[in-house]
Amino acid sequence: MSFIHLRQLTKLYRNSVQPAVNSIDLAIEQGEIITLLGPSGCGKTTTLRMIAGFEQPTSGSITIGNELVYENHFSVPPEKRGIGMVFQDYALFPHLSIEKNVIFGLNKWSGREKRKRAKEVLDLVGLGEYGSRFPHELSGGQQQRVALARALAPKPHVVLMDEPFSNLDAGLREKMRFEVTNILRKANTTAIIVTHDQKDAFAVSDRVVVMNKGVIQQTATPREMYRCPKNCFVAQFVGKTNLLSGTLCDDMQHVDTHIGKVSLPSQSESILEEVKVSIRPEGCRLAEKGRYAGTVQRVTYSGEYQEVEVRLGSVAEPMIIYAPIEQEIEIDSIVSFDITPELVALVEN
Repeated sequence: MSFIHLRQLTKLYRNSVQPAVNSIDLAIEQGEIITLLGPSGCGKTTTLRMIAGFEQPTSGSITIGNELVYENHFSVPPEKRGIGMVFQDYALFPHLSIEKNVIFGLNKWSGREKRKRAKEVLDLVGLGEYGSRFPHELSGGQQQRVALARALAPKPHVVLMDEPFSNLDAGLREKMRFEVTNILRKANTTAIIVTHDQKDAFAVSDRVVVMNKGVIQQTATPREMYRCPKNCFVAQFVGKTNLLSGTLCDDMQHVDTHIGKVSLPSQSESILEEVKVSIRPEGCRLAEKGRYAGTVQRVTYSGEYQEVEVRLGSVAEPMIIYAPIEQEIEIDSIVSFDITPELVALVEN
């Protein structure tokens, strides 16, 4: 049985026609790190707040461990759900020391137990020597670790994190993805993280849940989701892609498109003849005698690769190709390329 279970969870705000969260089902295993990923307004934060008990669902149920915490307007209060919360702005008390910030939620513990537990979790997050300092004396990454230590201190069933990396600069963000994941793994804590950033989600998660318009679009491991997106929305939201319409060939392993035949990684089980394929830009490899050829429209340098837009014939939408940074590519030159089948997927509209 799953450790956390959401069943037909729905939230319809007053005076709204469209539910913010629409009949979602989600099962989470103990110790699993799950990320709710999607654009603003997709329902991910509302889902997190309903799990925390800060928001009352319109219908559905929530189970944490073996305890039903919401169903049919029966609701366990937030403080009794065994949840640790890390807010987007960390919400540390500026007038309290780091140790006292961590101790804050340990109301039923004795003084000695509080100090011992604070030392344990501060050691866990690598801040064991910082207990006497104040939040303003720490960096953004250190403040985030204090917020995580405070959430872990009461030994919660689950830790919820709302956009935990959004206030960090790019370099620190990458470092904190690793550190937060490492801390959660060491604590063997179940965690649900909300983000709109695909890199955050892919770096920290066992599974990613992509949401749009209050509905779960796909739940999968980062690798599976990137390589086999379920539909056009997921394919475009989790990285760049080329979406082509075409006809499934009789062998069920090729799609006839306006750029020519495209190979699938395996035989399709689709019952549709007219299909869409997602082709990742890194799946298009420049080659001297490649199967496909077109004219270079634009070259954008990213530092790690070159993003090349190639127009094939009279087709309106150019193909996006990732090319090695050291390769010289000129605008209006003709390039040819091959497509790696493993980065091609059939997708739903």
